[in-house]
Amino acid sequence: MTETTQSTGRMRLNLMKKFIIDVLNGASLGIVITLIPSALLSQILLLFPGNGIASQLGFMMTLIQSTLPLVAGFAIGYMMKLSMIDAGSIALAMFVSAGVVTQTPKGMLIAGTGVILNVILVAIIATALVKLTENVFGHLKMLIQPLVVISIAGGLGTLTLAPMQTVQVLIGQGVEHATTLTPLLMGAVLAVIFAFLVVSPLSSVGIAMAISLAGIGAGAANAGIVVASFTLAAMGASVNPLGGTLAHFIGSPKIQMANMLTRPKLFIPTSIGAAIMGVISTSLNMKGTPFSAGFGFSGLIGPLTAFNLSDKQLGAIISVLLVYVILPVILALSLKWLFMNKLNLIKSEELKLAL
Repeated sequence: MTETTQSTGRMRLNLMKKFIIDVLNGASLGIVITLIPSALLSQILLLFPGNGIASQLGFMMTLIQSTLPLVAGFAIGYMMKLSMIDAGSIALAMFVSAGVVTQTPKGMLIAGTGVILNVILVAIIATALVKLTENVFGHLKMLIQPLVVISIAGGLGTLTLAPMQTVQVLIGQGVEHATTLTPLLMGAVLAVIFAFLVVSPLSSVGIAMAISLAGIGAGAANAGIVVASFTLAAMGASVNPLGGTLAHFIGSPKIQMANMLTRPKLFIPTSIGAAIMGVISTSLNMKGTPFSAGFGFSGLIGPLTAFNLSDKQLGAIISVLLVYVILPVILALSLKWLFMNKLNLIKSEELKLAL
């Protein structure tokens, strides 16, 4: 009887773990799908100021980012092999409670990607509710289930939105404290923090903007994200398709969020690499802006911003190449060798993407 109970408990634990992983993988996929287009085009479009086509493309890419909760909801439905009604119900519950839309005297304003922490919380609630009710409403499912899921999960999400925003603000204040440290220590700490934030449910860009992180602090944060992106890409290259591998740094390493949160040991190599690059970036006086600090290599926003804020001499070009390409690649390959080949602490399968 005891063995049966233990076996049942393990089975439930495994099912719960798979449920959380599927939700996180779906959310990660939605984040990457909606943010990569803007990341790829944002710097290119700046080369065509005043051009009508470029302006329209820029508008389209910005609008796409605000659909993050919707796309993530459908991606979760796909991961869970749910019906279109189920996936749509989850997506709508996530959208109405994400904070993407705000009411104004003149109507509704759509802006931003929403509070990702709340988006994921509502995703878990809505998906659990769908799983519990998917066979309850029978022939009336098309009419009733969207209403039930949106009202309950979406309604709870509107109540948790403000607390989740507060959590993000408090974390931002904690990050801001790192800027009071001595320069090299500040660089190392900020780089490690942002290497963590970029693969967490929190928005690295949002926090950088909230605390107005600029100068060498922004450069260090950016460098941490870059080396984390290259390290994760290198360690998972053998099990992921080329597009998935490139998406780590051309798009966002947040695509690894589910793997990182369920396997905390993966933070060890990225944190080590980030600390090293944070010190190097600070030593080379790499700078950034609140907007660029949370992007890393994505869309070349980090390196181009660092170059634009430099003296644009040959030395600056070499420094940018060192911080954003050469040293991150060397560090990524070295960390891969150390943790995968030498220590056997990490296996490539642990970084496989659910694409």
